[in-house]
Amino acid sequence: MNRSYLTALAIAGAVFVWLASGLFGGEPASETMQASGPASKTALIEVRTRDLVAQEKASELILFGRTEANRTVVLRAETAGRIATISAIKGQPGSKGDVIVRLTPEDRPARLKEADAAVDHAMLAYEAANKLFQKGFRSKVQLAENKSTLEAARARRTAIQTEIGKAAIRAPFAGDVNDIGIDVGDFLKVGDNVATIVDLDPMLVVAEISDSRISHLTLGGPAAITIAALGELTGAVTYISKTATPETRTFRIEVSVPNPGGAIAEGLTTELRLGLETVRAHLLSPAVLTLSDEGIVGVKTVNAKDVVEFHPVRIITDTPKGMCVGGLTDQVKIISVGHGFVKAGQHVRPVSEKSGDK
Repeated sequence: MNRSYLTALAIAGAVFVWLASGLFGGEPASETMQASGPASKTALIEVRTRDLVAQEKASELILFGRTEANRTVVLRAETAGRIATISAIKGQPGSKGDVIVRLTPEDRPARLKEADAAVDHAMLAYEAANKLFQKGFRSKVQLAENKSTLEAARARRTAIQTEIGKAAIRAPFAGDVNDIGIDVGDFLKVGDNVATIVDLDPMLVVAEISDSRISHLTLGGPAAITIAALGELTGAVTYISKTATPETRTFRIEVSVPNPGGAIAEGLTTELRLGLETVRAHLLSPAVLTLSDEGIVGVKTVNAKDVVEFHPVRIITDTPKGMCVGGLTDQVKIISVGHGFVKAGQHVRPVSEKSGDK
């Protein structure tokens, strides 16, 4: 025989001897598995648990908004004329009725004197006609004509007086002169812009809220506002829109914040915390939150039979001490350590945390 044939016979023989030793000299594989089976069934995963009790918690809604002036008005010229003086200073506060701009009088004083004289003349004519009417020397129609002339003269005088009053352009309310777009000597036509007045006290914080949350808000409800560099302020809900914004399907809300010194400027970004209903909630560490196979946020607990259960939760608010969640029963035994290694329906060995454990 050649060398390769002898080598093949030698290998086949060695394999036969190895198989025979396993069948006749060793222990059956099934017996080995049976010996190790009971031990694996009794080895339960140990998890740490913590007993939690629900507490009353005011639910909060966190929104991002912006500050907005309570009122803004653009003053416009109501009569034509050249600017004589500008009394207001841009950026400075003023009171209601303060003169912002005064126009030159032009011919208005002369026209007023003429109107006064016309009224006096018409009054004398009417009084004389009335005396003649009482004596029967004047008809009723003629008396009515004299009275009409008198009233027309009075109306012309009133119109001139009003025009003179409009030559002094005044602030309609107390506020800051935010902008002045004219200068002394400019000629204003009726309707030309003069200045912008803003009312910053109270200041409004405006935001948009979804339709699922708007039903929980009430007018007058409390609100906490956080503004960078100014800290936390308090206010109240003063407006809830009855119609949604077509583009976003959200509703505008306004929160009124006292601003007596004008420290809050318009257009600042704010964080708005609105108080909603009071609910039963649990305070826990965010580290115990987990996701179900469907992607639902929840926690894992252990029931009375030491079986793991998954419970969806609703995040109410986040605090420095932990996260407040709803959706659980008043008393639960939550898995604080080891929840990532067990599944719902699994039997575990719970070990309760001692007081003060984290």
